[in-house]
Amino acid sequence: MNFLSAMETASSGLAAQRFRMNIISGNIANAETTRTPEGGPYKRRDTVFGALPAPRTFEEELRSRVQADDPLHVKVLGVSVDERPPILKYDPSHPDANEEGYVAMPNINTTEEMVNLMLATRSYEANVAAFNATKAMALKALEIGK
Repeated sequence: MNFLSAMETASSGLAAQRFRMNIISGNIANAETTRTPEGGPYKRRDTVFGALPAPRTFEEELRSRVQADDPLHVKVLGVSVDERPPILKYDPSHPDANEEGYVAMPNINTTEEMVNLMLATRSYEANVAAFNATKAMALKALEIGK
């Protein structure tokens, strides 16, 4: 794998984690949204990353990657919508309350979302570290060539 391929792989990981952080931020921001254009409360969203099928053994895959020029990329396949039912909260004074006084709240656990945000941040930092390590190796290789 050459230096540019390694940088492309790390940068695709950066873009994927940034996308994931945006989705998580939207979930946190809409944790109290009871009315959406589609009707009903906001539904939690999650990022779907792509994985390539591995028809070969791990060793064969590693050997082919060392010899290949095409970098592996992280792919965002889409955004899935959580279909769990909304949480019913008793608040008869709320404008969106039903006739029994219950409000359908989004199915978002802010603690879970914050943990997901921390995981995405750590993954982002790992990709930055990989990118910087590759850049440092490239710079050292250029210094050797002087």
